Amino acid sequence: MKVTFLGTGTSQGVPVIGCSCMVCQSLDFRDKRFRTSAHIEVEQTSLVVDTGPDFRMQMLRAGIKKLDAVLFTHEHKDHTAGLDDIRPYNFSQQRDMPVFGRKRVLDQLQREYSYIFSDKKYPGVPQVNCIEIDEHPFHVNGIGITPIPVLHYKLPVLGFRIGDFSYITDANFIPEESYALLEGTEILVINALQKESHISHFTLDQAIDQAIKIGAKRTYFTHISHRLGKHQDVEKELPEGIFLAYDGLELTLA
Repeated sequence: MKVTFLGTGTSQGVPVIGCSCMVCQSLDFRDKRFRTSAHIEVEQTSLVVDTGPDFRMQMLRAGIKKLDAVLFTHEHKDHTAGLDDIRPYNFSQQRDMPVFGRKRVLDQLQREYSYIFSDKKYPGVPQVNCIEIDEHPFHVNGIGITPIPVLHYKLPVLGFRIGDFSYITDANFIPEESYALLEGTEILVINALQKESHISHFTLDQAIDQAIKIGAKRTYFTHISHRLGKHQDVEKELPEGIFLAYDGLELTLA
C-alpha cells in the first residue's frame, strides 16, 4: 500500500488569503498546505479520500493518471468542492466514477451538483455512480474498507481503515466503539488543527492524546491550520513516533 498526502491544510488552506503571519510567509515547502485529501494505492486500486477545492492541482502534482473511486468522509465544502474535476478520469477511463458516501453526503452532492444529476445532462458533465455506505465494511475492487465513525462537533464523519492504515480527519470525538475498529493500526492519520481549543477539531495536545491511546506505530497529523505553527518548530515538540504530515509526503506499508 502507498499513501500520498494530497493536502494537509484546513478549510482555508495555508497560506491563508491576506495573512502575513510567520507560517503563511514561510518559505518551507512543508508549510504550504492544500485542503485535506489523501490518495491510497493498494493492489493496483487507486482511491482518493475527499475531493476538496484543490483536487485538480493535487492530482496533477501527484501525477495520478488512474482513479478507481472516491471516498467521502463528510459533506463540508472543503472536502467536496473539487468533484467536477473527476471529468478527465471519466474521459480517459470511459466509465462512471464510483463515489462512496453516507446518504446525507450523497444527498448534499446532488443538491450542490444538480447539473450532474439532471435528467437532461449537459454534454461533458461528470459521470458518477453514487454508492451509499453506512458504518458497515464495504469493498472497492475487492479491497476491504472499514468505516470509522467519529464526530466533528455534532456532525457524524467517517474515517476509513484499509488493512493496517487508518485515516481520520475533521473530528474532535471518537466513540468507544470506534477505538475497537482502530485496534492494531500501524499507521494512523488524525487531525490536529491548532494549539488553542476548537469546537469541532482536535487540538495538538488532544491529537497527541488520541495517538497515544490508539497506539499506532506511527501517527501523522493532518488538517493543519496556520495557527498551529511552522512545521519545523512543531515537529520538535512531538513525542517519538508522531509526526506532522505535509503535502506530497508518501508512506509505504508492506
